[in-house]
This record gives sequence, structure tokens and C-alpha cells, in this order.
Amino acid sequence: MNKKYRLRNNMEFKKVYNGRKNYWNRNLILYIRRNGLDNSRVGYSITKKIGNSVVRNKVRRRMKEIYRLNFHNIKEGYDLIFIPKKNVVDISYKELESAMLHLLKLSGLLKN
Repeated sequence: MNKKYRLRNNMEFKKVYNGRKNYWNRNLILYIRRNGLDNSRVGYSITKKIGNSVVRNKVRRRMKEIYRLNFHNIKEGYDLIFIPKKNVVDISYKELESAMLHLLKLSGLLKN
């Protein structure tokens, strides 16, 4: 994914966290904030509580792929941060996709 679609440094993440608009379900937490740009940017924050680096990277790759496939259905002009919870390690790809889309729908960011 192109760099203009990603949150890349700590200050960008802190701005979204301080915006304090968040949604959650059993598997994920989503923080959102308007960014005033023509595109939406996304970041992923995966703590060491999830598992070792292999597990964390697997979860991050899955989340990035789900976002990439659904990128065209997400409204522009927002910064998003996805944070997985501990039980996300044990769920399937389809369940993770369902959880991410559920949060996007709850937040009103899905176009459909």
C-alpha cells in the first residue's frame, strides 16, 4: 500500500488516540479521527500481549490484507488505527474480516 495511505510516525498515532473516537467488539478496537485529507490512512498497533513476533506479524498481515481488499468501500478523510485483542490469535481469517467490517460499519465509515 502506498505511503500516503498509512500512518507512519508516533505523532500521527498520538493525534488519533487523542481524538478519542473509538469503537470495539470482541476481537478488535478501532480509533478514528478526521484528517482533512483526500484519502484515509490506516495504522495497526499490536502489543506484545498478543504473542511472539511471528504471531504478531501474522495478525498484522491478515489485517492489512483485509483492509486492502476493502479499501474502496471506506470513506475518505479519516485516520484509522486497528488494535487486536488477545483472542484474535485463535480466530480464522473470515472471523477477523467480519470483525473489521463490523467496526467499520459501526463507525459509519463503510460506503455501502
